[in-house]
Parts: sequence; structure tokens; C-alpha cells
Amino acid sequence: MVKKKYTFIDLFAGAGGLSEGFVRAGFTPIAHVEMDKYACDTLRTRAAYHYLRGKNELDVYKKYLLEKKEGENGEKLWKQVPKSITDSVIHETISSTTIDNIFQKIDSLKGKATVDLIIGGPPCQAYSIVGRSRMGKSVEEDPRNELYKFYVKFLERYTPKMFVFENVLGLITAKKGEPLKDLKQLVDSIGYEMQIQVQNASELGVLQRRQRLIIVGWKKSGINSKGERYFYPQLKKEKNIYAVMKDLFSDLPQRKAGEGSIAELVPYTKPLKEMKYLRESWIRDSDFDFTTQHVARPHNVNDREIYCLAIKQWQEKKKQLDYSKLPAHLQTHKNTKSFLDRYSVVDPDGCSHTVVAHISKDGHYYIYPTPNPTIENVRSITVREAARLQSFPDDYYFEGSRGAAFKQIGNAVPVVLAYKIAEELKKQL
Repeated sequence: MVKKKYTFIDLFAGAGGLSEGFVRAGFTPIAHVEMDKYACDTLRTRAAYHYLRGKNELDVYKKYLLEKKEGENGEKLWKQVPKSITDSVIHETISSTTIDNIFQKIDSLKGKATVDLIIGGPPCQAYSIVGRSRMGKSVEEDPRNELYKFYVKFLERYTPKMFVFENVLGLITAKKGEPLKDLKQLVDSIGYEMQIQVQNASELGVLQRRQRLIIVGWKKSGINSKGERYFYPQLKKEKNIYAVMKDLFSDLPQRKAGEGSIAELVPYTKPLKEMKYLRESWIRDSDFDFTTQHVARPHNVNDREIYCLAIKQWQEKKKQLDYSKLPAHLQTHKNTKSFLDRYSVVDPDGCSHTVVAHISKDGHYYIYPTPNPTIENVRSITVREAARLQSFPDDYYFEGSRGAAFKQIGNAVPVVLAYKIAEELKKQL
């Protein structure tokens, strides 16, 4: 008999971008392990959504969104699904003192089921170029440098057929490549082999230039359903024919700086049939005629003046603003030597630049490409627009404040990228 339901454990799960792609491809999560409280709330809400969808009871989820109030967590929804669904989210920081407790929780969740896959990406600030420059020498002592070792302990305990390990490109060069070399040796010592490739989300159906290290590993003794050895999935590169403004943003109502609220329902301004990319990528579907979280952060006059200049320069020269060349009265930072692209416009005619967690601090790096910019109408992108750049579906609700939602989105793996990986791995299993 062919096993159809493949299972996975999601480590360092974040808001669930990687997991969502695997669920879409037909995989079943056993557990998500995550240290951030708001990301865990988001994972619980999404787990409830998938349960209700499977039971043909999406009206319960819709009602939750309709009645959602600012500042409420998802408890009203979580109470309406079996406790085992929301218990699959384990709110823990993975460390030497917590790992045994996490193992116990996963063991009770999985029962007699086998684990087919382990997926996840340890937090990467310690490996990222931005993280290294911000943290200076303290980055060497950062405990997050060692998290890959715990990932290997989960492989050792649950012996999945394959695993997916996602991280930033900086992992290749961090500490002269020592962590990556060590990861390979550890994986090898427990009977797995792995391959590393850099994947660019914009070549795989995501409207964002986002390069990530995707490591795929498999049991050395593993044989797939065709009697072949496992291998790194062949991800077919796609030519992008879509544009951010026309195909990703244009059915959302206009917003000015500070407009919208986190729990407000937002009707679409165009029918689904006119939004081909949103249909193809499952960002928008026919189950819902509204979305949420189309909220723009407020900006002071100084920033809006800079936004105007940045947008006009992009429109005229297709060049991002150089902070050091701003008029002196607009410069509020003393630093005119580095991070000179801190005010950047999202490219309306192609793919966006990389969405990162810093979007939770300010929106300067993600200026909305307003067609006729004025001090009154310019702004940075909304929570929902950021989520769409990461290819999250419009019915995905990020629990917590606006800042918490931005942080979750910036840290995520694009859902469409995860789905493409999951589909290829499923063929092997």
C-alpha cells in the first residue's frame, strides 16, 4: 500500500512559511517548534485554519476574522478546534536544557507515526552580513551560531528519510566556513549525506529577489519508491513575467501613511479573474472576498519628504537613493559612510528586493512605489503587501502587533519557494 500522508517536524518554525509550502504539497505536520510567542500564536491560528478547511468548516475561521479585535490573540479560534491541533505548536527555545522536554512533547504528538521529513532554518542573524556588521565581535559568541548542532540531534532521534535546512548565504563564509563544515561532518557521522545549493526565490515563482541557502539531506541507505537513491531536488527555474505593482499590489485599496488597522477587513478592488499571478501562486483564492492586515505605519514629514525624492529618482533613473546625497536638512543620521541604501523603493515593474526582519523597525527600506508621489500620499508597504512579497496567502493571519507581524514576515521562507521544494521531495518519497 502506498503511504500518502507524509509527515514532518518543523524546527525554528517562525510564522510557518516553510511549513505552509509543505502542507500545500500534501505533507502533515507533527510538530512546530518555535521560540517567539507571537509566531507561535500565528502557527496555532494557521493550524486551526487547516483543520477547519479539512472539515469544510471555513465559516468558523471567517467568523473569527470578522469579529477579531485589535490586541486579541487567537484564543477564540483555538478553542473551536481539538486541543491536539494547537498543541502541535511547541513554544520553546531549543537549547541543551530544553531539548529533552521538546523530545517528550514531540514523542507524545507523533505516537506511533514515523517522521518522513525534518525541515527548518535556525535563526541566522549570527551568519547574516547585516547581523555581523550590527553585532561586531559579539557575533562570535552568539549562541545562535551553535543551533545547527541541535538540528542534528533531532535528525539523530527521529531518523527522517530526508531533511531540508534553510539559511542565509552568510553560513558559507561565517567563521571561515567552520559551522558549515562541522554541520556536514555531524550529518555524515549519523548516516546522512547532504547537498547545498543557493536558490533565488525570484527564479521560482516569487516576486522577490531573495537568495537562500537550501540544504537537502537524506539517509545514505535511503532508497526512494523507484528503487533509486535520494538526490537534491531539481528545481526548475521559471522566467518571471509578472510585476509587483500590476500583479501583486493592484487589487488592494489605496492607503496613506498610518491608515488601516491590524484587524480590519479589507475588500478587494479587483475581481480574482483579473489577478492571474495571485491565482497561480495561491496568494488569493475564491474562498474569501476580503483580506486583513492592510495597515500602513505612520511616518513623519521628514521621512515622507525623503520617500518622495526616493520614488521620483526611481521613476526617472531606476536608481535607489544614496543617503549621503540627501539635502542636509533631511539627514537625521550621522552615518553617511555605510547603509547608504537605507531608503529604498520596491520595484513596481519587476521583483522586490529582499524582505528582511528589519522591516519591523521601520519601513524606509520598503517604500511603496506610489505613482504620483506627494508628501500626503507616500508611505512604506503595509503588512499585507509585505506578506504577499513573501507569497503568503491572503487568508494567513499574523498574530500580535503590527511590528510583530512585520518581524514574522521578514524572517519567513517564501511559501511558494517552500511549496516548489516540497513538491519535488514528494516525488522522491
